[in-house]
Amino acid sequence: MFDKKIYGSLLADVLPTVIETEEECRRVENIVGELLKKGDNILPEEEKLLDLLSDLIEIYEDKVYPIEDAPPHKMLEFLIRENDLKQSDLLHIFGSSGIASEVVNGKRSISKAQAKKLAAFFKVSVGLFI
Repeated sequence: MFDKKIYGSLLADVLPTVIETEEECRRVENIVGELLKKGDNILPEEEKLLDLLSDLIEIYEDKVYPIEDAPPHKMLEFLIRENDLKQSDLLHIFGSSGIASEVVNGKRSISKAQAKKLAAFFKVSVGLFI
């Protein structure tokens, strides 16, 4: 059962605000770390505070360290590397090593049919390849 008084007390102790500096971000990250250490013993009020602080950190990091959308061939290159694959492991999708090489190197666009097959193969959104 969620207790507003306990939550209010936690908020008063932490004083969460919009994060504007790296120092403030580190302070909030330390609090998040302490809450995460509680594991299954975390109170509902602490879990709500954890959600709030995590959102504040995410907003700060998105503002300070924006991530640009990567072109489809870069996403494919990343997924190949992260899954310890080789271009040859994707021949069933592209049909030939030449086409696979051209796609991975950005010299050829990924077709819609290939994008669907890649999304199914890597278990990711088809939007990464379009």
